[in-house]
Amino acid sequence: MRHILYTYAIFCSVVVCVALCSAPAFSQEDTVLKVEAFGTLERPISVFDHDTHNEKAEIEDCAACHHVYQDGKLVEGESSEDQACSDCHTLKAQGTQPGLRMAYHRQCKECHVAKKKGPVACGECHVKK
Repeated sequence: MRHILYTYAIFCSVVVCVALCSAPAFSQEDTVLKVEAFGTLERPISVFDHDTHNEKAEIEDCAACHHVYQDGKLVEGESSEDQACSDCHTLKAQGTQPGLRMAYHRQCKECHVAKKKGPVACGECHVKK
């Protein structure tokens, strides 16, 4: 009986460890950001807690930020949250499609300006440690 309880305790411990270790893989707190896609950085990467931001801003529709464009037109109801921005946006602008840096800045800053909430100055997002 003692052997069964010991085995069960080990099994439960392993299950808990696996669950705790794999939880961050499913968390939206980590953005799909490929830092190397930006080339040489002039400022530190901004720290962004996805879930806290969306809760505070009352954003429920993923497509509000994770948009999809086809033939230059916004596709309503489509979301790109499973992709990195750099999958579509190259470092440099291509035609009317903004480059990666501009896409990030435009997406965040325009919303902050429109809602009159949130950081808009460089040093407010890109905080030097």
